[in-house]
Amino acid sequence: MKTDSRVLSGMPYPLGAHWDGSGVNFALFSANATRVELCLFDRSGRRELERIALPEYTDEVWHGYFPDVRPGQFYGYRVHGPYEPQAGHRFNPNKLLLDPYALQLNGDMRWHDSAFGYRVGSNREDLSFDRRDSAFVMPKCVVVDPAVTWGADRQPCTGWAQTVIYEAHVKGMTALDERLPPQLRGTFAGLADPRVVDHLVKLGITAVELMPIQSFFDDRHLIQRGLTNYWGYNTIGFFAPAARYISPGSGIHEFKLLVRRLHEAGIEVIMDVVYNHTAEGNHMGPTLSFRGIDNASYYVLGDDPRYYFDTTGCGNNVNLRHPRVLQMVMDSLRYWADDCHVDGFRFDLASTLGRDRSTFDHHAVFFEAVRQDPVLQRVKLIAEPWDTGPDGYQVGNFPPGWAEWNDSYRDTNRAYWKGDEGRLPDLASKLLGSSDRFDKRGRRPWATVNFVTAHDGFTLADVVGFNDKHNEANGEENRDGHSNNLSWNCGVEGPTEDAGVLDLRDRMRRSLAATLLVSQGTPMILMGDEIGRSQSGNNNSYCQDNDMNWFRWSGIADRDGAFKEYMAALIRIRRSRPLLRQPYYLHADAARATDLLHVKWLRPDGEEMTTADWQQPDTRCVGMLLRGSKEQMMVLLNAHHQDVQFRLAESLAANWTVLIDTGLGIASERGVESAQQDTYLLGARSLGLLESRS
Repeated sequence: MKTDSRVLSGMPYPLGAHWDGSGVNFALFSANATRVELCLFDRSGRRELERIALPEYTDEVWHGYFPDVRPGQFYGYRVHGPYEPQAGHRFNPNKLLLDPYALQLNGDMRWHDSAFGYRVGSNREDLSFDRRDSAFVMPKCVVVDPAVTWGADRQPCTGWAQTVIYEAHVKGMTALDERLPPQLRGTFAGLADPRVVDHLVKLGITAVELMPIQSFFDDRHLIQRGLTNYWGYNTIGFFAPAARYISPGSGIHEFKLLVRRLHEAGIEVIMDVVYNHTAEGNHMGPTLSFRGIDNASYYVLGDDPRYYFDTTGCGNNVNLRHPRVLQMVMDSLRYWADDCHVDGFRFDLASTLGRDRSTFDHHAVFFEAVRQDPVLQRVKLIAEPWDTGPDGYQVGNFPPGWAEWNDSYRDTNRAYWKGDEGRLPDLASKLLGSSDRFDKRGRRPWATVNFVTAHDGFTLADVVGFNDKHNEANGEENRDGHSNNLSWNCGVEGPTEDAGVLDLRDRMRRSLAATLLVSQGTPMILMGDEIGRSQSGNNNSYCQDNDMNWFRWSGIADRDGAFKEYMAALIRIRRSRPLLRQPYYLHADAARATDLLHVKWLRPDGEEMTTADWQQPDTRCVGMLLRGSKEQMMVLLNAHHQDVQFRLAESLAANWTVLIDTGLGIASERGVESAQQDTYLLGARSLGLLESRS
């Protein structure tokens, strides 16, 4: 094997493999390494051609410039240094390492004991040292020319108040789409197909939130059970797209084409990103990249530096308090926003990003870095505001400029329609944008991302079809996943042919969806809910890469086809009625209401709700009157199992038009005339939306 090559000193920036049109500059941060070798491979990725020591070390960055290297070159690193787990160091030059800044990876991870820095099975565990070469099991980094012609691409820049999010999975969306060539199903190119985009446009979606598309690996324990990490929350490369979503012969340009196609349709692209942990896991995990490059810098170590401080439940925490690690994450975000024209990010387990070990701080260095960044100021930022550590639940506590997933909204909406007692006061707060949590520091109602379902949990069809989780297919004897789903099977567990049960389930999902879309805040819809996608009661389908998780494009039942049209009508109503998406919080308190906008809560008899009414645990019916300058809307809610007659006081309006009645299956942007002007009969477990214009 050659040990020398034409190499110049190069520059310590930018980090990664940077093609300048003449050659490639390689730069890798490692504060504690003693030597870094660049390994070049042939185009098969199997044969190592050269191993060259990077000649320079500047400001803790190892670097070198290679005039003869071109885009398409496969490479990796070997990093020398002390193997002292007790001191937090796990260098092992026998392990081929991925470049944290690689823009593309080639090949799949082939799990083998050689991927671990220690000798698997040794009674000394991770204190032992493995001398086997891991190159044959590792994917290879690829030098990329990132230049692309964007042409007239214009980002939609949809305002938060107009945003409707659709959480989707790249493979799941098109894996069953027989209209596409087999090689495009489950890829970025498949998702960019005009027929798929047309489905989103007709539904009324303004933003697609893609589940993780950054490079990730399938966990070894899943592979051994014949499963995969379908969801993708196991990131190993923060710049490279997941190779499994790229069609043969393509690269990052395929993702950029998807972004452009969605932009042409007026749809924004939001990436679900995982910067809280990596795929290397705990101290017994593999050595794939960061651990072997500089373990003590990239990860938060415990009081005993042999072990990791972990608030993610995944084995490690990325050390965002280290300036170079923070720089890597910020560079990654800017790359996706600037180079790939991504419109926003949803941050997995975002409480971890604001931690100094056990303490969460909304002034954490990461939040402050994002706040002042000129690129990230113009994109949408969404937090999953919890993790598994102490004080990990931080809903409502993220800084201004952030939106947050509001799981309390999900639970309240489900519990109310299920018929649980005492839920009405909570639901009233959620309908008005959860001001009790978010109305501070100038934040707006859009800061709450409201959802009834998400990838983690039941689908909408399963919320009304199952009382209990059914996760046996995951191979954990149904121990995984939440047990408190706040779901109701409407009388029969799982599939049924009982027409009465099916009709009730349809009404329930119409009411859940209507509540979501008449609530102040930002609504999010789960992929496939609009066509009745079921996971057969599995509420933790992270490892199911099969039709349990895939979108159905054919064989959709008539009632599910009707529900799709109903969902599209709900979204049209929301988008055309400013009262349903106010930029400021609405209040029933006269002291906080404006002259032109306010809320009034009414009993079914037309009288205002009293404190005693709110405190009655069996109160399940209420009317919410929204009054604007020229229009007013009445949201009627009836979670009782019996019909309820609502009185519409004559002083409020003379003529009411029905826009939504979930009991009757009505959802019409133009509305239908009410049978009576002073009363309205609302069916059991139904929501009504009435409108009056002056």
